[in-house]
Formats: sequence, structure tokens, C-alpha cells
Amino acid sequence: MDGRPALTLLNSHMQMPPRLPQRLRWLLALVFVLHALLGANLGLSVDEAHYALYAAHPALSYFDHPPLVGWVQWPLVALGSPTALLRLVPGLFWLGTVLLVYRVTLRMAVAAQSAQPQAAHAQAVQSGFWAVAVLLLAPLLHILGIGLLPDTLLMFWSVVLMWQTLRLMGRTRVESVTQWLLLGGLLGLAGLSKYTAIFTALAVALCLLSAHGLAVLRKPGLWLAVLLALLLVSPVAIWNAQNHWVSFVYQAKHGAGSSWQALHLLRFLLVQVLAFGPLLWWGLLGLRGVARPQRMVTGFFLIPFAVLAYLSGGGSSLPHWTAPAWVALAPFAGIGLARTWASGARFKVQLLALLQALACVALPAIMLSAGMPFMEGKTASLESSDAPNPFADLHGWEAAGARAKDLAAQQGLDTVAVQNWTLASRIGWYARPLKVHVLEDRFDQFDLWAGKLPVGGSALLVDWSQLPYETPIGANGFTQCSKLDHLAVQRLGYAVSSFDFYACNGWSGQPMPRLKSAASKEAAPGSTSSGFPKP
Repeated sequence: MDGRPALTLLNSHMQMPPRLPQRLRWLLALVFVLHALLGANLGLSVDEAHYALYAAHPALSYFDHPPLVGWVQWPLVALGSPTALLRLVPGLFWLGTVLLVYRVTLRMAVAAQSAQPQAAHAQAVQSGFWAVAVLLLAPLLHILGIGLLPDTLLMFWSVVLMWQTLRLMGRTRVESVTQWLLLGGLLGLAGLSKYTAIFTALAVALCLLSAHGLAVLRKPGLWLAVLLALLLVSPVAIWNAQNHWVSFVYQAKHGAGSSWQALHLLRFLLVQVLAFGPLLWWGLLGLRGVARPQRMVTGFFLIPFAVLAYLSGGGSSLPHWTAPAWVALAPFAGIGLARTWASGARFKVQLLALLQALACVALPAIMLSAGMPFMEGKTASLESSDAPNPFADLHGWEAAGARAKDLAAQQGLDTVAVQNWTLASRIGWYARPLKVHVLEDRFDQFDLWAGKLPVGGSALLVDWSQLPYETPIGANGFTQCSKLDHLAVQRLGYAVSSFDFYACNGWSGQPMPRLKSAASKEAAPGSTSSGFPKP
């Protein structure tokens, strides 16, 4: 099929896509409310708290990510909004992402069936339904709809950029300077969201070159778009220039990972199937149902996914990093599933949809229960091969932060200390405005905010049972630490975790954190390293 008639029909008939079917409107409204209710009953995760602290410390950029994830929360944080209200921000971005995927799917499905307008309309609506369905049935995407991460923002901008790129692939809009400036603005916002937006920008470039050839380089609007995008992301460059380019150095080392192993890649692919569901893989089959010029839009999936899959071989790729790529594949998956459904091969689709729906229900249930009773007693130690309970992260930190503030006030301390950077964000958020020092030999955002704890300094030390450390006393710690309190966290009557609080003084300036061994955790009462009887 020649792609130009398809694009002509696309521009003439899809100016105003049909409204979302009522069943989908009600379904999306229900899921949005469920996200809000779940978010109101869970504490902030380590990443969420870190980015909320971005908003509490407004800046041009930050050590590990561009600033938009903090900027969008700044008004609510400045007003002292509760967690339930903060969690509406990712909920709205998630909802916008799903609605835009529906519209993009309609554009591509109609363009692929230009010879039969009526059939194209019905097929497009069915494809749009399935595109929304695969997003609703992807377990990990619900997490990004509850917790605000840079990936939540980049998912949204990636789909908006797909929409705008499809418009500029047509003959008429490519002459509009306004449309080019809109593209540049969207690229800039994507770049302010996450560094991996560079992969999205490459996909945009490939699509436009495939549609217009090198002639597109002679369009003044293109260069205006590039200038606008660079202007919008300039705060990141300015901040890094002022801070010895620490973000770029960190990201380069982080992306490199360790030695490449095929086993890491296989594990990554398995996790991707579990996290996003096999139904999204129908996107590869959906290529046959898309007009030829628009097949290049798969670059929004293929480029970031291929790069992140390769990086996973070095152990440096996390499951949610590919979320924007999977969202970009959803329109193709919708088209592929609609064709599969119409062909009568429905049992496999129904079975997979049921399994993914069960996973989407089970995951929030486990989060609310903190994994109880299945993960009772799961903690980290030097001698145990068991991983700590990941769902314990979401419970107890607000109470711990309140207790830390009370104890610090009683002891005349203005500083909290932890022995691992992953513990700093949550205690830092819930114990605001206390400063947080990380007692380990590494440089991170908390060093920029609070600096290193000075030699001879005092702090309220907080230890968490899910990542327990030996109390730092001696040459690599404090002169003295006195245990002040113990806070137990329970869920559904089960012990989830606990916090210990110490008043410490005489910091040596030579950190060497040591995880507690299983033997020390199981020691008899009265034999703890701090000399304080265990409760």
C-alpha cells in the first residue's frame, strides 16, 4: 500500500477522533479512583520520596535526574499537601497517557484501511479498545500511575511526541512553523523528564527523515524546534556546569554497569514479560496492520528497548525504565489484538488477559498488606541469602519520621544520619526539615543538600530492620551512641519491620558501614552491639 494516500486520509478524516467509548470512560474512571485510593493508603517509596525532596529543594537540576519530576510537584509540596494529593499527579499523567494512546491508535488504524472508511472506523475503535486494554493489564504501569517517577512523565511525553510526529509526517503540517515549535517544546519537556528521552528524540528524527527524506533538513521550522528544545533543557546543562558535570559522569558510570552477561539479559526479558504482560508483544504482530510509513513509529519502542536490553547485560537496567517504550508499542498491540480477535482466535487472548488482570489485582493487594504473611521475617543481612521484603518499603516511614523529629527535638539535634543512601530519602521526607547525612563513602544528592557530617559532629542515627547496620562506634563511626527508642511496624497483625533510634556524637569522619550479620540479629537479649537490651 502506498503510504501517501493513507496519510492524506489520516489528515482529512481524523482531525477530531471519536470520543472514547462509554465503557472505556467508566473503566478508566474506576481505575483512576482505585489508584487514588491505593496511593492514599501507602507511604512514599524510596524513589518517590527522593523526587518529592526535589520539590522541597527547588533547583535547575539534580544529581541523578533532570528537574521536571520535582518541578511538577513543587506547588503541592510548597503548600504542604498530603501524600494522597501528591499521588494525584502521577494519576493524571497516567490517565493522559492512556487517552493519548487511544487517539494515536485511531490515527494509525484508520490510515491503514483507507480504501474502506466505514470498516476502518469500526476497526479503529476496536484497535483503540485493545490498546487501552493492554495498558490496563500491564501490572507495572499501575505502579507508575500511583508513584511519580521520571518514567511516569516520559511515558506521557513519548505518546504526545508520537502524535505530533505522525502529524508532521504528513505533507501539510510539515510546512507549519507552529507545528514544529510544538514538537520542539515537547522534546524539551521530555528532556527535562529523563536523560533517556534522547532515544525518543532519535525515533522522532528517524520518522521525519523516512517521511520527507533529507529535504526535511531544509525546513526552517525544524531548526527552530531544535533551538527551542535545547533552550528548554538548558537548565540541566547550566546546573551541571556549576556542579562539575556530576550528573553526566554519574549517568555514564551507571549506564556502563559491570561485565556483560547473557544471563542478565535473559533475566531482564523474563522480568519484562512479567512486569508488562505478554499481550503487549502483539505490537510486533500489529506492524502488518499499519500503513508502511507509520511502521517507522515503532522506533519509539525499538530504540529505547534495544539499548536498555543491552545495558541489562551489564546489570544496569531496571524494569520500569522500559515503560515509555512499552507504552509506545501499545497502539501497535491494539491493532494486532483487534485483528487476532476478529480472526476468531480469542481463547489465547482471553486467557492471557485473565492472567494479567489477576496480576494487576494481586500486586496492589500485596502492597497494601506489605506482603504479609508470605514475607514475614524477610530482612537483609550478611549471612542470609534471603532478599528483604520489598513491600515493607511502603509502610512505617511516616511514623518513623515523626518519631525522629520528636527525638531530635528532645536531644537538641538538627541532623538525622543513616548508613545507606536508600534510607535517606524517606526519613528525609517524613522528618523534614531535619537535614539528612548519609554515612557512607560515596557522593550523591544528599551531599549537595546537606554536605558530609563534620568530624566531631552529632546526629540522630536511624536504623531500619529491613536493611540493618551495625551501630557505628569507634574509628569508623561515633565516639558514643545511646539508643533512644524502638518503633515496631505491623500490618494485619504481622511484624513488618522496625526502626531503632540512637543519639550519637563524636563523628570520626571515616565511614565504613557494615550490615548486621544474621548471628548478631539473632543474638540473645542484652548482647546487641549497642549494649541496649533488645525489646
